[in-house]
Amino acid sequence: MCDLLWSDPDDRCGWGISPRGAGYTFGQDISEQFNHTNSLKLIARAHQLVMEGYNWGHEQKVVTIFSAPNYCYRCGNMASILEVDDCQGHTFIQVSYSLLYLCHSACKTG
Repeated sequence: MCDLLWSDPDDRCGWGISPRGAGYTFGQDISEQFNHTNSLKLIARAHQLVMEGYNWGHEQKVVTIFSAPNYCYRCGNMASILEVDDCQGHTFIQVSYSLLYLCHSACKTG
């Protein structure tokens, strides 16, 4: 389970040792093989900071989604939500920390 949750896409081919100390890194060849074997078009994953809230990799065969804006109250990153429609089209909704803070404040004063 640890390898599934902590492994990250990498620019190098094959499997590698993760610099995060858990899981592995995997190259585009691994993504393509996994998608082919499992009849998938895309691997949507999380648990890795990306500044714009999402990041494409491996020729858009892998997308990393990060849902915690301004991670640890200091990273200044955006968050995102991936919406997938019935026809497998997709849209990313990006949320900045300032927008989330304003919404939270409005709910409190309500």
